[in-house]
Amino acid sequence: MKNTVNTIIAISLALYSIATSAQRTDPKNQDKELGAISWYRDYSTALQLSKEYNKPVLILFQEVPGCATCRNYGHDVLSNPLMTEAIQNEFIPLAIYNNKGGKDKDVLKIYKEPAWNNPVVRIVDYDGVDIVDRVGNDYSAQGLYSAMENALKVCKKEIPQYMKILAKELYGYINSRNKETYYSMYCFWSGEKLLGTQPGILNTEAGFMNGYEVVKVTYDNTAVNISDLNSYASSQEMRPIKKDQSYRISSKDEDYYLKHSNYQYLPLSPLQRTLINSALGNRNDAQQYLSPQQRKWYAESRKTDKTLYLSPFGQAWKERTYRS
Repeated sequence: MKNTVNTIIAISLALYSIATSAQRTDPKNQDKELGAISWYRDYSTALQLSKEYNKPVLILFQEVPGCATCRNYGHDVLSNPLMTEAIQNEFIPLAIYNNKGGKDKDVLKIYKEPAWNNPVVRIVDYDGVDIVDRVGNDYSAQGLYSAMENALKVCKKEIPQYMKILAKELYGYINSRNKETYYSMYCFWSGEKLLGTQPGILNTEAGFMNGYEVVKVTYDNTAVNISDLNSYASSQEMRPIKKDQSYRISSKDEDYYLKHSNYQYLPLSPLQRTLINSALGNRNDAQQYLSPQQRKWYAESRKTDKTLYLSPFGQAWKERTYRS
């Protein structure tokens, strides 16, 4: 009898999983306006899952197919790998088409959202009540991220490390905040390892200049003061050096510690590469910087896999996702 009950429960769970999966869009074969996210399409299902998993619902009201603004939002905002990870793991993603009838139109009426409109995002609880202000007339990744982070804070949920990395990269490259500086040292392997630990660093790059081993540092000047960065470098026997035409990257030495680990087989953002390389060099936990999907890929990685860490992030992510 007990075995029969367990079998029934297992079958029920499997059928439920199949049913909910069938209600989701397929990023491999969907309109550009939806980006690279697998969306639920049924409002009631999304609210039910929100309650079951204790996650907010992120509702995208989108014109599908839509105008250039809608397509750009899908391509530029909803296809960033770490953004897609955050939406699919920390939220229940729900897409409502604002140019369709039926159930989509019913949801538009609930929220008084206009039809045939540019992208709008609402983040709601399992009762369908807004958790944070509606995101409208803001088609930036920063605007969406801000709402997502605020929603998680309202729900008293911890912001995962990979989302913090996403934020640093989204905000670090706007309004000329990103600056570059160069340091010479006895060994650029150590240089990248040490400089990568500093706040405000967005990327490090090993290279040569006038016969010296150097590290090019890209940093957010609102998060770290250059004088503080120079002081730290000096304390580690590095000195600032002005860039000239002799500078060249040393690809074989770039992210040396990462390159000699299974992390090389992962698609990684520039800041993830820097943080992971530094963590490995300093014998610290590097997995803390990975998203849920990256952790799965890392656990499955083999030495026969293709090296992806230096490839453009979005391209490498797509390749790893859809490889046979």
